[in-house]
Amino acid sequence: MKFENPAKDNPIDQLTVVGQPHDRIDGPLKTTGTAHYAYEWHDEQPDAAYGYVVGAAIAKGRIQSIDLSAAEKAAGVITIVTAENAGHLGKGEKNPAKLLGGPEIDHYHQAIAVVVAQTFEQARAAAELISVDYHRERGRYDLACEKPSVSTPPEDEPDKSVGDFASAFAAAAIQLDATYTTPDQSHMAMEPHASMAAWNGDKLTVWTSNQMVDWCRSDLSLTLKLPKENVRVISPYIGGGFGGKLFVRSDALLAALGARAAKRPVKIALQRPLIPNNTTHRPATIQHIQIGTDNTGRINAISHESWSGNVAGGPPETAVQQSELLYAGAHRHTGLRLAELDLPEGNAMRAPGEAPGLMALEIAIDEIAEKAGVDPIEFRVINDTQVDPANPERFFSRRQLVECLRTGAEHFGWQHRNPKPAQVRDGRWLVGIGVAAGFRNNMVMKSGARVHLDAQGIVTVETDMTDIGTGSYTIIAQTAAEMLGVPLESVVVRLGDSDFPVSAGSGGQWGANSSTAGVYAACVKLREAIANTLGFDANTAVFADGQIKFGARTAQLSDAASGGKLSVEDSIEFGDLEKTFQQSTFAAHFVEVGVDVATGETRVRRMLAVCAAGRILNPKTARSQVIGAMTMGVGAALMEELAVDTRLGYFVNHDLAAYEVPVHADIPAQEVIFLDDTDPVSSPMKAKGVGELGLCGVSAAIANAVYNATGVRVRNYPITLDKLLKHLPELI
Repeated sequence: MKFENPAKDNPIDQLTVVGQPHDRIDGPLKTTGTAHYAYEWHDEQPDAAYGYVVGAAIAKGRIQSIDLSAAEKAAGVITIVTAENAGHLGKGEKNPAKLLGGPEIDHYHQAIAVVVAQTFEQARAAAELISVDYHRERGRYDLACEKPSVSTPPEDEPDKSVGDFASAFAAAAIQLDATYTTPDQSHMAMEPHASMAAWNGDKLTVWTSNQMVDWCRSDLSLTLKLPKENVRVISPYIGGGFGGKLFVRSDALLAALGARAAKRPVKIALQRPLIPNNTTHRPATIQHIQIGTDNTGRINAISHESWSGNVAGGPPETAVQQSELLYAGAHRHTGLRLAELDLPEGNAMRAPGEAPGLMALEIAIDEIAEKAGVDPIEFRVINDTQVDPANPERFFSRRQLVECLRTGAEHFGWQHRNPKPAQVRDGRWLVGIGVAAGFRNNMVMKSGARVHLDAQGIVTVETDMTDIGTGSYTIIAQTAAEMLGVPLESVVVRLGDSDFPVSAGSGGQWGANSSTAGVYAACVKLREAIANTLGFDANTAVFADGQIKFGARTAQLSDAASGGKLSVEDSIEFGDLEKTFQQSTFAAHFVEVGVDVATGETRVRRMLAVCAAGRILNPKTARSQVIGAMTMGVGAALMEELAVDTRLGYFVNHDLAAYEVPVHADIPAQEVIFLDDTDPVSSPMKAKGVGELGLCGVSAAIANAVYNATGVRVRNYPITLDKLLKHLPELI
């Protein structure tokens, strides 16, 4: 199905099942332990051996020699795979660094060997016996030191300019010129990167934890030099990914190599200390923002430049993209700068680009608003735009930022906020309120599905879409139930198998909207097949209560499959509507914090997110996504930071004991309001993504609340107490 024009009325608009707060249909499986995660397919491969990954102990250099003799003689060892005996490997399109290093080392904890043994304990013990002699080379590990030498944009990310920023900024009545930093961050999903692999001749099956099944399959085939049709990837349940499992990683490759060498299935779970350095992370940024306004606070000039680092061939953190679209301003400039570093690979982490970009931009907006003497919400309102500032003929398909701000202000009690910092006390706590705009572009991707109807009236949906805890099973079932007029209980959803039609996958906030649109397309075709079989006109017939009806005539849907199961397949393919309309999602985030006047400890007291993200397919699962994202925003603002050893080139705090994330005690009352919204330009579902929008802007709202509480402006995340403490004694 081609989606080339804005959606008109269709069966989804009935909202009998879609749009309702149904419980997750996979919930009972997960709460009873019967949902199989990547490491748990014991019944499928009961004789699986265990692999243990050895990571490089240097960040840059080469392996001079590797002695496996003691490890090979250890109890239970079946085989050991290194780059020397793995055969010639290719490299996936989405892997800047090799997944199996040697002799050259690209980054710390790059996999250099996998030990396969009868038990996990035996594999781990044998791995300790491997002796490696390295030649360490000097590397580049400090973005701040490399920044002066990074003066040109990446080839595929040119600067974008409108008007004459330099002249307009110089002439502005009110100016802000400030630099902000965000640190390296880790996904830290509860489920580690894990895979199990088995060979049947030259055909490979990998059970893995991966958000994008087709990407994984394609890159495995490239790396192993196998025909794509010889690779099957299975990933029905994922215990958290946040972008860290978008791409094939070393666990999947080494499980496949280990299984081939051992001639039996092999399972691997990356040990927790390996994950931050071996997989991917959100790169640190240095962001320079300049804003110039007139005396009323209207922006005339805005510039946002961001520096980030990565391994050779890795992408920049696109932290300036929201600044191209969020606020008006005739004279504009954005630019990305990329330093080649010898740190582990940087790549997508929940809301890549906008999450760290808004951490800086939305502090800067508060700062310039204060300079202009304008309330922070009113400043954002007067600088709202309904068109793409770089192309005024291109309108936003839907833009409700002002409504998000107004609704949130009323609900949160913004009118009671004291605009003068450090004025509100609650015992030992200085109390402040902050706001920030949220923004995330709405992206869509081609997505396919296969739908069956059997003689019992059961509808089965098959697609390689994944569920990373977001509720994909449920919203896909709701879509099929709505389209075919059957109860939710009559729909079976099968996900995460490369034998199924290729979907959008889970990433970039495109998954829910795109995958349900693909199911919509397949269901349109199934409606036609049912109608043709039973002698109805699909365009006029009504599908409801497990029946197809027109006028006085009624038939059971199951009758259409009485002669055999009906099966159809289709995909949604998106046209060029993005050329005519800018599609984005918007939010307003409000936070109240308390800062201990003596210790600088910051506590979040309450939070509110007001979101405009098209039709909400399931308010219950969408709310779960947003509050989870808000929680990540607390972590990013107050505690999350991968500490870089700039001498040896690795992340020091590479486990959950040392890399701090919020716990339940850190998160008080959270509220979410979804504005009534549909966007027919987005898809037949008239929906958009919301799972990443819930993060975008949260950290800045916390930073702005801390400033309102204390009068201390922190521009370098995370906002730890040491950055506040030296300024607080004078307030006691």
